[in-house]
Amino acid sequence: QVQLVESGGGLVQAGGSLRLSCAASESIFSFNSMSWYRQAPGKQRDLVASITTGGSTNYADSVKGRFTISRDNAKNTVYLQMNSLKPEDTAVYYCNAAKLLGSFSWKYYWGQGIQVTVSS
Repeated sequence: QVQLVESGGGLVQAGGSLRLSCAASESIFSFNSMSWYRQAPGKQRDLVASITTGGSTNYADSVKGRFTISRDNAKNTVYLQMNSLKPEDTAVYYCNAAKLLGSFSWKYYWGQGIQVTVSS
């Protein structure tokens, strides 16, 4: 069973920075992509950033230029560096790993989520 463990969340003032980590229980090369999602109270879970095995990245418009996703293959860990944080970034952040099992068959794994709170 794949486990994804997030860390690095907490409370920060607006304009501050945090770095989230997602440690996987197996080689992250086994996943086609790894992503960070977030969910604010009363809202749906949205994609924040993703990174493929090849290193291609994708960001939500709301975080472009402020957040950076990266991966350390040797540590089986994906990071989300969050700078210039805003109160609207407050949410539970989830790590996600996607694995292509066959033709159009995907399996998704989720971490338990970690709270990020940005005070104004």
